[in-house]
Amino acid sequence: MRAVHERRDLDWDAELTRCHEASFGWALRCCGYDRAEADEVLQTAYLKVLDGRARFAGRSEPKTFLFGVIRKTASERRRRERLARLLPSRLSEPTEPESPQDHAAREGDTALLLRCMARLGRRQQEVLHLVFYGEMTVEQAAGAMGVGVGTARTHYARGKRHLREFLAEQEG
Repeated sequence: MRAVHERRDLDWDAELTRCHEASFGWALRCCGYDRAEADEVLQTAYLKVLDGRARFAGRSEPKTFLFGVIRKTASERRRRERLARLLPSRLSEPTEPESPQDHAAREGDTALLLRCMARLGRRQQEVLHLVFYGEMTVEQAAGAMGVGVGTARTHYARGKRHLREFLAEQEG
């Protein structure tokens, strides 16, 4: 029988510290690798957890719960930004040019992998990121994504297969 965690049993400060690196990686993925946006999303998600707006019911591991809060927070932010762009009274801000450091970071193997990952479906990208960078099992990733385990396994298998195909295309 799986242990049930309750909010009062958890030291959320310690849990957030323990999961911070993986949480930031997941926030980056959820924010299209925009570091500033990921910082804001992560801060908002942490606040939701700490002030009780996101309530941990104990139906999953704390890390799985946290990654779900991050995903939902990023999704809410994108939805607000899309709405703001649709409002006629709002002028869009000019985008900043890419810095030389950011450009260099996109080079090489990382850039190739990101280009290939971008060709995958959204759910395939998410489950692969959670498993490989978030160090989660497919079952934990399913919880963070809010989908069934079978659905996550399907996206995981298809994502890996497509990623291998895309990488092979680039090499050949």
